[in-house]
Amino acid sequence: MVTVSESSLVDDKKARLKHLIQRLPNLPGVYKMLGKNGDILYVGKAKSLKSRVNSYFAKTIDHPKTRALVARIHNIETIITRSETEALLLEQNLIKEYRPPYNVLLRDDKSYLYVFISADKPYPRLAYGRGKGNHQKGRFFGPFPSAHAAKETLVLMQKMFQMRQCTNTFFKQRKRPCLEYQIKRCRAPCVGLVSPEEYAEDVNNTIRFLKGDSSDIHSALIEKMEASAEELDFEKAVFYRDQLSMLREVQAKQAVYTVQGEADVIAIASQAGMTCVNVLTVRGGRVLGGKNYFPDVDSSEPLADNLSAFISSFYFQVTDDLPAEIILSHELPDQNAVSEALATHFGSKVVMKTNVREDRSEWLDLAKLNTNNALKTKLGDYLELHARFGALKDVLANVTDRTIDRIECFDISHTMGEATIGSCVVFDQGGSRRRDYRQYAIHDIVGGDDYAAMKQVLTRRYKKQPLPDLLLIDGGKGQLGIAKEVLTELGILGDTLLISVAKGEGRKAGLEVLHFIDHEPLDLPMDSKALHLLMHIRDEAHRFAITAHRKKRDKRRSSSVLEVIPGLGEKRRRDLLNHFGGMQQLLGASQQELAGVQGIGPVLAKTVYKVLHE
Repeated sequence: MVTVSESSLVDDKKARLKHLIQRLPNLPGVYKMLGKNGDILYVGKAKSLKSRVNSYFAKTIDHPKTRALVARIHNIETIITRSETEALLLEQNLIKEYRPPYNVLLRDDKSYLYVFISADKPYPRLAYGRGKGNHQKGRFFGPFPSAHAAKETLVLMQKMFQMRQCTNTFFKQRKRPCLEYQIKRCRAPCVGLVSPEEYAEDVNNTIRFLKGDSSDIHSALIEKMEASAEELDFEKAVFYRDQLSMLREVQAKQAVYTVQGEADVIAIASQAGMTCVNVLTVRGGRVLGGKNYFPDVDSSEPLADNLSAFISSFYFQVTDDLPAEIILSHELPDQNAVSEALATHFGSKVVMKTNVREDRSEWLDLAKLNTNNALKTKLGDYLELHARFGALKDVLANVTDRTIDRIECFDISHTMGEATIGSCVVFDQGGSRRRDYRQYAIHDIVGGDDYAAMKQVLTRRYKKQPLPDLLLIDGGKGQLGIAKEVLTELGILGDTLLISVAKGEGRKAGLEVLHFIDHEPLDLPMDSKALHLLMHIRDEAHRFAITAHRKKRDKRRSSSVLEVIPGLGEKRRRDLLNHFGGMQQLLGASQQELAGVQGIGPVLAKTVYKVLHE
């Protein structure tokens, strides 16, 4: 219930914000929505600051995320720019720097995968990884929208041109060929079974194939096969023949897709409050695949506006590759500004098209088809989630009038006090926000003290981060009391709804009880959709915590086992792990294999084996 003093504070805030908005200019720029403690909740751009900011306070706003944001705004700061393009660039820079909680558009914002050829001499490595800036120097090819597409390409390159894929550490330590050589996926440059000149030809063929120049490779392989046969070097002739066979098979599979062009094809669709965007990637004349995104946007807004917001987030936050063309299902309202901003950011021109013909029209139709199919599939899950949030709102109607959109849940995991980990998972009406998940290693507490662990996690989290609309704690009244104590010490207790979810009788699922600070506990029926939502979030926090805990515990135990072995110093421990590739592989090694590692020998190998297996 809102008291008189609280009501007057709300009225003062509304009057202050209204006065601030009236003084905003009709100029382009960036606005920052600030919370009670000055934390940045949202960053946006505008062609007219006054019109755009004023639209947030319209009475017709239905989107729960926007309502939740507006309820938390205590101040608004603006930065005027000279153009809409400058505003877009500044907006994305601020989003990257501050990562405001209400700005996340993309739930899966991992960088795209690239196949790359390293700059190592004389034997470059063929591998794949996310993002161009996260790996060693070399040549990059892609991007590939899925890990499957990248791995499939890598395996194909292995079979055809047999470049090495092992790490440099593994490569330098080899004394004999590994399994990849035996199954004809590597020519064993590590032990000198292929000359640098021959290996360079394999590298060049790999590059040409990844660039789409497979016809030139075809002719060159035929010449080499015939020349080897004439010289009676039948082993080499068979090698080139096998490469030709695989190349023809690949060309036959790709013929239906192969046309000239390099483009991202982006289509958007919306239905029943959900929006889906499909990004189809075409590089080097080949369709590399597509990926579906479900951006967290207001589906009541025009599709073109939402597509513009998606493109800004996608190219500034997700991908580090800009093609020559971007083919769109809808023309953007600020298309020129977006195009100029992308050209400035990437340092290369891009052409945005909506009216396309022939091959590009087929690409766009394919992207639209995938968008609609993905939307239809996802819609069932979305409607269920929406119903669960609606049920939660009804259940909490007598507890709070707060709009519930963002929920954060915490859990603690350990084994008899060992390797304690705290987890935080985040959900909203679009589902889980995995990029906002966090894990906290707990330090300087008595082992097994869950209350102290929870206090440390909550303090570390909310000293720096704004509170969600609902803060959910896995535990009973004791954990709830700890959470109340932390938020009171931080001076932010009234800024969120605080609930703990405790196991019921016999700790059986479905018998959970909800505890509040200033309200009687709620015992919801087992078929309650609100209870199902809270249980799902609670279980996800538990899964996330226990996964991190087990990883930390096992790592600590593995390293401690080796550390207690007499005569096995840091260098020898490192040599053992590097030789076998990790603790699991080391555990599977025989005593003879251990003795074969440089610096170990039969006596120490016997000791190591005995310690590891007793």
